[in-house]
Amino acid sequence: MAAEAAPANPLLSAYLAYLSNERGLSPLSRENYARDILVLLQLAGNADLNTLQVAHIRRFVAAMHGKGLSGKSIARRLSAWRGFYQFLIHRHDFDSNPCIGMRAPKSPKSLPQALSPEQAGRLVEIDDDSLLAVRDCAIFELFYSSGLRLAELVGLDVGGLDLRDATVTVTGKGNKTRIVPVGKKAIAAAQHWLALRPTLVVENENALFLNNRGHRLSPRAIQYRIKYWALKQGVAGDVHPHTLRHSFATHVLQSSGDLRAVQEMLGHANISTTQVYTHLDFQHLAKVYDQAHPRARKK
Repeated sequence: MAAEAAPANPLLSAYLAYLSNERGLSPLSRENYARDILVLLQLAGNADLNTLQVAHIRRFVAAMHGKGLSGKSIARRLSAWRGFYQFLIHRHDFDSNPCIGMRAPKSPKSLPQALSPEQAGRLVEIDDDSLLAVRDCAIFELFYSSGLRLAELVGLDVGGLDLRDATVTVTGKGNKTRIVPVGKKAIAAAQHWLALRPTLVVENENALFLNNRGHRLSPRAIQYRIKYWALKQGVAGDVHPHTLRHSFATHVLQSSGDLRAVQEMLGHANISTTQVYTHLDFQHLAKVYDQAHPRARKK
């Protein structure tokens, strides 16, 4: 479902245009907002959105929770609904925001899934010189080397990758630009792909990664290709683009212990978001403690 093609509701159409033109959100982000707000419209039925009260939203939350939707997913939807209502208040003279103060049911915190270094290596080391395999190898190496978000990689143009400086410049959440280092193996994989890219590209297409018709590769296509190669390379589990981002963060933190540097490279606005990765490395930290602390060392 493309964000621009999703809504028939004129208010939602106006909101998505605002997200695109004034807030500069990516097509993937707008698609996610559209999907969440369409749920609100479905739950509201024929009711006028301006007449909905807190009790209605509470009932919608209870219905979603009753169907097994996680607290995290409900919180995301509520956030989308709140933003939508704020827009309607300021631009369409709505009276109030019934989502203000509404909280999602709590659900157990789940740690990000990360591959082991061996699994990550197996996934990115593709022994295949076909055009799409070379492209996929470059994509996976860049995900794992630089911890990019899916939308950042999809939006990356050829000019965003600096092979000489071994850096990539991406635009992340909130339209913020950051420069991230790129490792040697990712540079080599990108060079291999760039040598083959001209055989596929259509005129005036600047995207770094292309589909087999020569246009910018879609998020869904990348998700599919990662699952395809994970199965083929014998990497177990539900592997997706964020798995490589999580693996990047976990492995860099294990090696360096520098939480601030990982925060900077991931593009997290708050370090509390990055701190979840410290829990993934507890066994490593416990081992270091046992070996280093004078009151923990065995005689």
